[in-house]
Amino acid sequence: MSFLSPLFLFGLLAAAIPIAIHLIRRENPPKIMFGSLRFLKQTTKKLILFQQIQQWLLLLLRAALICLLVFAFARPLFYQGSIAQLLDTEPQSTMLLIDSSLSMQYADRFEQARQQALQSLDSLSAGDEAGVISFADGTLAVRDLTTDLAELRTFIDNLPAPGYERARFFPALRLANDMLAQSRHEQRSVVMLSDFQASGMGSGESGDNDSGWNLAPGVSFIGVKVGDERSSNLSLVDVRSPQQLMVNAATVSADSQEVDASAGSGSGSGSVVPDNERQVLARVRSTGSVLQERGEVSLLLNDEVQERANFDLGERSEAVLDLPLSLDDSGAYTGELVLAGDSFDLDNHWYFSLNVVPTMRVLVVNGDPAADWYDDEAHWFVLALEGMENSPFSVSQVTLSDFDSSDLAQHDAVVLLNTGSVTGDQQRALQDFVVDGGSLLLAPGNRVAADSFNQQLAALAPARLTNAQVLPANDYLLIADVDRRHPALRPLDVDWSARFQGYWGSEPNADGQVLMRFDSGDPLLLERAVGEGRTMLITSSLDLGWSNFPLQGLYLPFVHETLTYMIRPPLQQRAWQIGDMVDLTPAFDTGDSQLELSEPDGTVVTVNADSPFYRARMPGFLRTESGVNFAINIQAEAAALATIDTSVLHDRILNPETTPAVATGVRTAQLIAELEQPQRLWWWILLTVLLLLLLEAWIANRTYR
Repeated sequence: MSFLSPLFLFGLLAAAIPIAIHLIRRENPPKIMFGSLRFLKQTTKKLILFQQIQQWLLLLLRAALICLLVFAFARPLFYQGSIAQLLDTEPQSTMLLIDSSLSMQYADRFEQARQQALQSLDSLSAGDEAGVISFADGTLAVRDLTTDLAELRTFIDNLPAPGYERARFFPALRLANDMLAQSRHEQRSVVMLSDFQASGMGSGESGDNDSGWNLAPGVSFIGVKVGDERSSNLSLVDVRSPQQLMVNAATVSADSQEVDASAGSGSGSGSVVPDNERQVLARVRSTGSVLQERGEVSLLLNDEVQERANFDLGERSEAVLDLPLSLDDSGAYTGELVLAGDSFDLDNHWYFSLNVVPTMRVLVVNGDPAADWYDDEAHWFVLALEGMENSPFSVSQVTLSDFDSSDLAQHDAVVLLNTGSVTGDQQRALQDFVVDGGSLLLAPGNRVAADSFNQQLAALAPARLTNAQVLPANDYLLIADVDRRHPALRPLDVDWSARFQGYWGSEPNADGQVLMRFDSGDPLLLERAVGEGRTMLITSSLDLGWSNFPLQGLYLPFVHETLTYMIRPPLQQRAWQIGDMVDLTPAFDTGDSQLELSEPDGTVVTVNADSPFYRARMPGFLRTESGVNFAINIQAEAAALATIDTSVLHDRILNPETTPAVATGVRTAQLIAELEQPQRLWWWILLTVLLLLLLEAWIANRTYR
């Protein structure tokens, strides 16, 4: 037998009250001397014994009444086992999810989460099992379900401090749900300990479809929110900086520009650098629940402060700052923006790398010069290269007769515009130039003979010329097929409207690649790699002789992008974010099997050629042995301290088939009621008490006092 309210058993002490009263009031009969016995009635010993039995029975009845009342209030229950075992009849499996994202470094949020996790383990009973998942953008550390709670406590105590990643709730929830599917118990729950950063609800770039996803039926969710509701923080949420500048675009006096702390806009760098790309645009935002109004942003180049800008948000939540760049010479620069004005420093730095390169030197060989600029073969081409402010190109122009092999050493690219036959020395000089890394652009026109072209430039040209095709006056060809994935043509993802009435038929070489075709199927633009350099062939002229292409808006960007691609290969991505996989494939072009990287904290990491990737894990500059700097920054969402209520996530992921979680006290009361209802011993005990009470009254009235 067990008792549901065992504390009432202390009331059994009250059973001693009637006995105590009896003993206290008990009197020894006095001895009285009578002179005569005629006034006394004779009583038998049998009657006296009967009265003593009645008195003892009455005493026992009163004590029994008190004991039975105590038993009734203690609620006896017939159950094989103790009450503690009764309450622990349903062991449970629990997964603890501990947030280790950047926002958990704010104040003592992570330590609070650690202590709450330990308290959750302390609340478990023997036979319960638990597991632990430390997560941020993904899973960081895992301990599978186990009944060894001491091991889990050690694991939680040894969890490293949070890193710099953003929080994403759903990957960790999915993993916990899968692990609970293998649990041994029916009672399953997920306990998440986090500051419940609002950005953690997003699915990020993983491609996972989290909308509509729920925990498995029967799995309950408990959210434990840590940290103060009030937070204040300033964050650099977005920075636009050029990755590459030309010398003439970079050497701009900072004295001629003002730092404007109002909103603005900017774009990425290109081969042509407009004025708004000679600056760094920084977007500053107050991301806490309490507005942080004032601060200062400093621009550092190669660890030296170049500019400072103060800002006052006022009633706004963000501002855009314009910080001008002033660079004196070509070379590689490292830049850093430092934000001052708040106490949470982890998101107050933004890093970028910048290359200042010299202008691209182009030698144009004019095969058909004319006194009238409108008819000159090179006029439109040279105008496209030099006819704009801060052009990235430096152009030299010669005729074919004046072309000398010594001119090639001072140039990065050579353009042959409708040139006739070249001499043997010129042909050999061009071949050596390209093999050593130079670039050659061929644009044959009506002065070119196919036989001499194919004979003299066979080792360089991407295709053999067959015959010139000149269409009637009212007929023309359009560009119909463009390889838009090619680096030179990717920025020109528009419709081409140029009309071509003349072109050279061609037969691509085995190593020649066709990049553009006419609607007739004939090639227009071809490419070929020769040694360390490359050549391109345009099968139509670049003047107005065979087309109206020079009068089209795409002519200038086409010329710029084509020559830029030939002279300078596409830039390797230098800006990454925490959690990105940095592609180091170009660094292994030298044939090395290993590459050593220096992380921002000085740690040296080795990357192998068979897996040329590095996962960015901390902000700063990742440096290679060759001097290449990769800028790594935290994601803007990682530092957004806005939070959500735990009920938002609870309502989104709880399975509709899951019975709402019942508190432990309520569940215990329900279980007790289910077991006690069919027995109801207290009712029978009270009925017995009533009968004994009537019996006690009857006996008491018949007992001699």
